[in-house]
Amino acid sequence: MMRSIDVNETIDTSPFGGFQWMVVALCGLLLIVDGYDVFVAGTVLPTLITEWGLSKPQAGTLQAWALFGMMFGALIFGSLADRIGRKKGIAISFLLFTISTMLTGFASSPTQFMIFRFFAGLGCGGLMPNAVALMNEYAPKRLRGTMVALMFSGYSVGGMVAAGLGIGVIPQFGWKPMFFVAAIPLLMLPAILWKLPESLGFLIRQGRQEQAKAIYAKISPSFALASDDRLIFSEIKGASASVLELFRHQRTVRTVMLWVAFFCCLLLVYLLSSWLPKVLQEAGYAERASLLSLFSLNFGGMVGAIAGGWLGDRFGLPKVVIAFFMVAAVSIALIGYNPPSGILFLLVFVAGATSIGTQILLYASVAQLYNLSVRSTGLGWASGVGRIGAIVGPTLGGFLLAQQLPLQQNFLIFAVPAAVSALAMLVFAVSNARRSSGAQLVPA
Repeated sequence: MMRSIDVNETIDTSPFGGFQWMVVALCGLLLIVDGYDVFVAGTVLPTLITEWGLSKPQAGTLQAWALFGMMFGALIFGSLADRIGRKKGIAISFLLFTISTMLTGFASSPTQFMIFRFFAGLGCGGLMPNAVALMNEYAPKRLRGTMVALMFSGYSVGGMVAAGLGIGVIPQFGWKPMFFVAAIPLLMLPAILWKLPESLGFLIRQGRQEQAKAIYAKISPSFALASDDRLIFSEIKGASASVLELFRHQRTVRTVMLWVAFFCCLLLVYLLSSWLPKVLQEAGYAERASLLSLFSLNFGGMVGAIAGGWLGDRFGLPKVVIAFFMVAAVSIALIGYNPPSGILFLLVFVAGATSIGTQILLYASVAQLYNLSVRSTGLGWASGVGRIGAIVGPTLGGFLLAQQLPLQQNFLIFAVPAAVSALAMLVFAVSNARRSSGAQLVPA
């Protein structure tokens, strides 16, 4: 007798096994490379300003081109992967940004630099939503926030690698080798294509039952499938991969509030990652200390993502995200009081934990809001709107620093996006609670 087996239910009830840990590890490695690509620009910016004689607004525009590419990459590859599969979307994105980052090291003018960074940004923007969507699918609901955050902590590790290499490489060899390093991860691509599984929901939706059963057997090896058993994925019914679907089923307010939070959060993350070393150098901190601050920022991001995911699974992601954004606003404002180096690194660590770390929690929040068939679309559009903020961040930083405002005023302004994000997520949480209460009142 043929059985219909719900894969989603099996993942939620089965132990989190070695196969799923492999997905966490592979996606984490991808995001280490992605994070390196994003944060390497902040490490070389002070050198580029000197070498190419750039003004601060020009330097901000230089940074914005990669982020402009990320916006389009998130929108294009997020929706595309809902049609061609997560694995292909991830592989194309990875290949695009690693090659483009390597070529950036050959740039001999700001124009060439911007072109290579734009194409690198396309790949980076495409990788994030697809990796999050894939990990979200293979993680049981009870551990979803933790696993997505653990995987995404690789992004912060990549930023730490960029800052650590910058301390040793840039003073000795200049900025170009920082981009040539991107050739090394290309060796990972065959392993990614071989080991990374395709989305189960995508395979089932395509009618590729045999491939889906082979992956299912790795998730639940103790459960024997008969040849006539049929796998189903309960989330794939009804919706289409359309942006309009993001506003249906009483999700309009929550979608808009998530977009506002994404915009402000990514504005803040890329403002800090692009300008923090330069601002601190001008405030009198040594070059080594300014680059160490970027390391602290990303180390905080890694800790904040893992801790936030763990807390989110226990207390609810919206509550944790609101608290994190409030702490971010306070810690960033305090950096402007020019504290001693030890306190500075602590404040930057906290700022990283509650800004970069919270960015990762926002991805998890989006993944939990939408069902499978529009999850990559939802992640792609939220990330794409966030990328507009990411573009504004470095550009705004360049404009503000050109005004030569006191350090304290600069960081008070830097703290505003965190406060706005906290307010947006408060509205999201209230709407979410009302929706949940209303759903409970509907008779079964």
